[in-house]
Amino acid sequence: MSQIIHPTAIVDPKAQIGNDVEIGPYSIIGPKVILHEGVKVSSNVVIDGRTTIGKGCRIFHSAVIGTEPQDLKYAGEDSAVEIGEHTTIREFATINRSSNIKQPTRVGNNCLLMIYTHVAHDCQLGDRVILANSVNLAGHVIIENNVIIGGLTPVHQFVHIGCFAFIGGFSRVSQDIAPYTRGASVPYKTVGLNSVGLQRNNFSAETRATLKKLYKIFYNSNLNTPQALEKIKSEIEMIDEVKHFIKFIENSERGIAK
Repeated sequence: MSQIIHPTAIVDPKAQIGNDVEIGPYSIIGPKVILHEGVKVSSNVVIDGRTTIGKGCRIFHSAVIGTEPQDLKYAGEDSAVEIGEHTTIREFATINRSSNIKQPTRVGNNCLLMIYTHVAHDCQLGDRVILANSVNLAGHVIIENNVIIGGLTPVHQFVHIGCFAFIGGFSRVSQDIAPYTRGASVPYKTVGLNSVGLQRNNFSAETRATLKKLYKIFYNSNLNTPQALEKIKSEIEMIDEVKHFIKFIENSERGIAK
Protein backbone atom coordinates (compact mmCIF):
# COMPACT_ATOMS: atom_id res chain seq x y z
CA MET A 1 0.00 0.00 0.00
CA SER A 2 1.54 3.26 -1.16
CA GLN A 3 0.58 6.31 0.91
CA ILE A 4 2.24 9.66 1.49
CA ILE A 5 1.12 11.13 4.83
CA HIS A 6 2.96 14.19 6.12
CA PRO A 7 4.28 13.70 9.67
CA THR A 8 2.33 16.73 10.93
CA ALA A 9 -1.00 15.39 9.66
CA ILE A 10 -3.36 13.87 12.23
CA VAL A 11 -5.01 10.76 10.79
CA ASP A 12 -7.21 8.75 13.11
CA PRO A 13 -6.16 5.07 13.05
CA LYS A 14 -9.78 4.08 12.41
CA ALA A 15 -9.95 6.08 9.18
CA GLN A 16 -9.89 3.98 6.00
CA ILE A 17 -7.14 5.21 3.71
CA GLY A 18 -6.81 3.71 0.21
CA ASN A 19 -3.81 3.15 -2.04
CA ASP A 20 -1.87 6.11 -3.42
CA VAL A 21 -3.54 8.59 -1.05
CA GLU A 22 -1.58 11.74 -0.18
CA ILE A 23 -2.31 13.79 2.96
CA GLY A 24 -0.55 17.12 3.39
CA PRO A 25 0.83 19.05 6.37
CA TYR A 26 -1.44 19.77 9.35
CA SER A 27 -4.50 18.12 7.82
CA ILE A 28 -6.91 16.29 10.13
CA ILE A 29 -8.73 13.10 9.12
CA GLY A 30 -11.45 11.82 11.46
CA PRO A 31 -12.16 8.22 12.50
CA LYS A 32 -15.17 7.63 10.23
CA VAL A 33 -13.58 9.02 7.07
CA ILE A 34 -13.04 6.84 3.99
CA LEU A 35 -10.54 8.08 1.38
CA HIS A 36 -10.52 5.93 -1.72
CA GLU A 37 -7.64 5.26 -4.07
CA GLY A 38 -5.66 8.21 -5.37
CA VAL A 39 -7.24 10.93 -3.22
CA LYS A 40 -4.92 13.90 -2.72
CA VAL A 41 -5.46 16.04 0.36
CA SER A 42 -3.49 19.29 0.61
CA SER A 43 -2.42 21.17 3.75
CA ASN A 44 -4.66 22.26 6.65
CA VAL A 45 -7.67 20.31 5.37
CA VAL A 46 -10.24 19.01 7.86
CA ILE A 47 -12.28 15.93 6.89
CA ASP A 48 -14.55 14.72 9.67
CA GLY A 49 -17.75 12.81 10.33
CA ARG A 50 -18.98 9.87 8.27
CA THR A 51 -17.43 11.17 5.07
CA THR A 52 -16.58 9.12 1.97
CA ILE A 53 -14.43 10.60 -0.78
CA GLY A 54 -14.23 8.76 -4.10
CA LYS A 55 -11.10 7.81 -5.97
CA GLY A 56 -9.00 10.45 -7.68
CA CYS A 57 -10.48 13.44 -5.84
CA ARG A 58 -8.31 16.47 -5.04
CA ILE A 59 -8.91 18.49 -1.87
CA PHE A 60 -7.04 21.79 -1.70
CA HIS A 61 -5.70 23.91 1.18
CA SER A 62 -8.02 24.62 4.13
CA ALA A 63 -11.12 22.94 2.75
CA VAL A 64 -13.45 21.61 5.46
CA ILE A 65 -15.64 18.59 4.71
CA GLY A 66 -18.05 16.58 6.85
CA THR A 67 -18.50 18.89 9.81
CA GLU A 68 -21.87 19.28 11.54
CA PRO A 69 -24.70 20.94 9.61
CA GLN A 70 -25.53 24.56 10.34
CA ASP A 71 -29.09 23.57 11.17
CA LEU A 72 -30.77 24.24 14.51
CA LYS A 73 -32.87 21.11 14.04
CA TYR A 74 -29.77 18.91 13.99
CA ALA A 75 -29.73 16.65 17.05
CA GLY A 76 -26.38 14.92 16.71
CA GLU A 77 -27.35 12.19 14.25
CA ASP A 78 -24.58 10.15 12.65
CA SER A 79 -25.20 11.78 9.28
CA ALA A 80 -22.87 11.69 6.30
CA VAL A 81 -21.21 13.26 3.26
CA GLU A 82 -20.46 11.41 0.03
CA ILE A 83 -18.14 12.80 -2.64
CA GLY A 84 -17.99 11.02 -6.00
CA GLU A 85 -14.91 10.22 -8.08
CA HIS A 86 -12.45 12.68 -9.66
CA THR A 87 -14.04 15.74 -8.08
CA THR A 88 -11.92 18.79 -7.24
CA ILE A 89 -12.60 20.85 -4.11
CA ARG A 90 -10.59 24.05 -4.01
CA GLU A 91 -9.25 26.25 -1.21
CA PHE A 92 -11.51 27.13 1.76
CA ALA A 93 -14.53 25.29 0.34
CA THR A 94 -16.89 23.84 2.97
CA ILE A 95 -19.26 20.88 2.74
CA ASN A 96 -21.53 20.10 5.71
CA ARG A 97 -22.89 16.66 6.37
CA SER A 98 -26.63 16.02 6.23
CA SER A 99 -29.01 16.85 9.05
CA ASN A 100 -30.32 13.28 9.36
CA ILE A 101 -29.22 9.72 8.64
CA LYS A 102 -31.73 9.06 5.86
CA GLN A 103 -29.64 10.61 3.09
CA PRO A 104 -26.11 12.04 2.98
CA THR A 105 -25.09 15.39 1.59
CA ARG A 106 -23.79 14.38 -1.83
CA VAL A 107 -21.46 15.79 -4.48
CA GLY A 108 -21.21 13.73 -7.67
CA ASN A 109 -18.41 12.72 -10.02
CA ASN A 110 -16.11 15.07 -11.92
CA CYS A 111 -17.38 18.19 -10.18
CA LEU A 112 -15.41 21.38 -9.54
CA LEU A 113 -16.08 23.40 -6.39
CA MET A 114 -13.97 26.56 -6.57
CA ILE A 115 -12.57 28.74 -3.78
CA TYR A 116 -14.91 29.64 -0.88
CA THR A 117 -17.85 27.62 -2.17
CA HIS A 118 -20.25 26.30 0.47
CA VAL A 119 -22.43 23.20 0.15
CA ALA A 120 -24.86 23.10 3.07
CA HIS A 121 -26.55 20.15 4.71
CA ASP A 122 -28.65 17.76 2.62
CA CYS A 123 -27.65 19.23 -0.74
CA GLN A 124 -27.59 16.83 -3.68
CA LEU A 125 -25.22 17.69 -6.54
CA GLY A 126 -25.11 15.59 -9.69
CA ASP A 127 -22.12 14.87 -11.92
CA ARG A 128 -19.98 17.49 -13.72
CA VAL A 129 -21.34 20.39 -11.67
CA ILE A 130 -19.20 23.54 -11.55
CA LEU A 131 -19.60 26.05 -8.72
CA ALA A 132 -17.46 29.14 -9.31
CA ASN A 133 -15.82 31.17 -6.54
CA SER A 134 -18.03 31.96 -3.51
CA VAL A 135 -21.17 30.20 -4.69
CA ASN A 136 -23.17 29.47 -1.53
CA LEU A 137 -25.79 26.72 -1.45
CA ALA A 138 -28.30 26.71 1.39
CA GLY A 139 -29.69 23.45 2.75
CA HIS A 140 -31.56 20.88 0.66
CA VAL A 141 -30.58 22.36 -2.73
CA ILE A 142 -30.75 19.87 -5.61
CA ILE A 143 -28.53 20.41 -8.64
CA GLU A 144 -28.80 18.04 -11.59
CA ASN A 145 -25.93 17.03 -13.91
CA ASN A 146 -23.84 19.46 -15.98
CA VAL A 147 -24.89 22.67 -14.24
CA ILE A 148 -22.60 25.72 -14.06
CA ILE A 149 -23.16 28.48 -11.48
CA GLY A 150 -21.19 31.72 -11.74
CA GLY A 151 -19.34 33.26 -8.82
CA LEU A 152 -20.79 35.16 -5.84
CA THR A 153 -24.21 33.56 -6.29
CA PRO A 154 -26.33 32.46 -3.30
CA VAL A 155 -28.93 29.73 -3.82
CA HIS A 156 -31.97 29.61 -1.52
CA GLN A 157 -32.78 26.45 0.45
CA PHE A 158 -34.85 23.77 -1.32
CA VAL A 159 -34.19 25.23 -4.76
CA HIS A 160 -33.97 22.69 -7.62
CA ILE A 161 -31.70 23.47 -10.60
CA GLY A 162 -32.21 21.45 -13.78
CA CYS A 163 -29.55 19.75 -15.88
CA PHE A 164 -27.42 21.78 -18.31
CA ALA A 165 -28.54 25.08 -16.78
CA PHE A 166 -26.10 27.99 -16.82
CA ILE A 167 -26.44 30.63 -14.10
CA GLY A 168 -24.43 33.81 -14.55
CA GLY A 169 -22.28 35.24 -11.77
CA PHE A 170 -23.48 37.63 -9.08
CA SER A 171 -27.04 36.34 -9.32
CA ARG A 172 -29.51 35.42 -6.58
CA VAL A 173 -31.44 32.20 -7.03
CA SER A 174 -34.61 31.85 -4.97
CA GLN A 175 -36.79 29.80 -7.34
CA ASP A 176 -36.25 26.64 -9.36
CA ILE A 177 -34.20 26.95 -12.56
CA ALA A 178 -35.51 24.91 -15.48
CA PRO A 179 -33.16 22.50 -17.28
CA TYR A 180 -31.32 23.58 -20.44
CA THR A 181 -31.76 27.31 -19.71
CA ARG A 182 -29.46 30.22 -18.96
CA GLY A 183 -29.99 33.36 -16.95
CA ALA A 184 -28.60 35.77 -14.38
CA SER A 185 -29.20 38.94 -12.36
CA VAL A 186 -30.99 40.05 -9.18
CA PRO A 187 -33.84 39.26 -9.31
CA TYR A 188 -33.02 36.26 -11.46
CA LYS A 189 -34.11 36.37 -15.10
CA THR A 190 -34.11 33.45 -17.51
CA VAL A 191 -32.92 34.85 -20.83
CA GLY A 192 -32.67 31.87 -23.19
CA LEU A 193 -31.51 28.34 -23.78
CA ASN A 194 -28.01 27.38 -22.72
CA SER A 195 -27.25 26.99 -26.42
CA VAL A 196 -23.47 26.97 -26.08
CA GLY A 197 -23.58 24.38 -23.31
CA LEU A 198 -25.94 22.17 -25.30
CA GLN A 199 -23.72 22.34 -28.37
CA ARG A 200 -20.57 21.64 -26.37
CA ASN A 201 -22.25 18.60 -24.85
CA ASN A 202 -23.09 17.18 -28.29
CA PHE A 203 -26.83 17.75 -28.34
CA SER A 204 -27.94 17.28 -31.94
CA ALA A 205 -29.14 20.21 -34.02
CA GLU A 206 -32.59 18.61 -34.12
CA THR A 207 -32.77 18.36 -30.32
CA ARG A 208 -31.62 21.96 -29.91
CA ALA A 209 -34.26 23.12 -32.39
CA THR A 210 -36.97 21.23 -30.48
CA LEU A 211 -35.87 22.76 -27.18
CA LYS A 212 -35.90 26.20 -28.78
CA LYS A 213 -39.56 25.71 -29.76
CA LEU A 214 -40.31 24.52 -26.21
CA TYR A 215 -38.57 27.56 -24.76
CA LYS A 216 -40.57 30.00 -26.88
CA ILE A 217 -43.85 28.44 -25.76
CA PHE A 218 -42.99 28.29 -22.07
CA TYR A 219 -41.22 31.64 -21.68
CA ASN A 220 -42.40 33.90 -24.51
CA SER A 221 -46.02 33.03 -25.21
CA ASN A 222 -47.64 34.89 -22.27
CA LEU A 223 -49.38 31.65 -21.26
CA ASN A 224 -49.52 30.63 -17.62
CA THR A 225 -47.63 27.48 -16.61
CA PRO A 226 -50.49 24.93 -17.03
CA GLN A 227 -51.46 26.44 -20.37
CA ALA A 228 -47.86 26.46 -21.61
CA LEU A 229 -47.32 22.84 -20.60
CA GLU A 230 -50.52 21.78 -22.34
CA LYS A 231 -49.43 23.55 -25.53
CA ILE A 232 -45.99 21.93 -25.32
CA LYS A 233 -47.54 18.48 -24.90
CA SER A 234 -49.78 18.99 -27.91
CA GLU A 235 -47.31 20.66 -30.28
CA ILE A 236 -43.77 19.53 -29.42
CA GLU A 237 -42.24 16.13 -30.16
CA MET A 238 -41.92 14.16 -26.90
CA ILE A 239 -38.19 13.49 -27.01
CA ASP A 240 -36.48 12.64 -23.71
CA GLU A 241 -35.35 16.22 -23.09
CA VAL A 242 -38.88 17.55 -23.50
CA LYS A 243 -40.26 14.88 -21.16
CA HIS A 244 -37.63 15.81 -18.57
CA PHE A 245 -38.46 19.51 -18.87
CA ILE A 246 -42.19 18.86 -18.39
CA LYS A 247 -41.61 16.59 -15.39
CA PHE A 248 -39.28 19.18 -13.84
CA ILE A 249 -41.88 21.95 -14.16
CA GLU A 250 -44.70 19.77 -12.88
CA ASN A 251 -42.67 18.75 -9.80
CA SER A 252 -41.45 22.25 -8.93
CA GLU A 253 -42.31 23.30 -5.40
CA ARG A 254 -40.76 26.78 -5.28
CA GLY A 255 -41.98 27.92 -8.68
CA ILE A 256 -39.93 28.45 -11.83
CA ALA A 257 -37.72 31.50 -12.31
CA LYS A 258 -38.95 33.26 -15.47
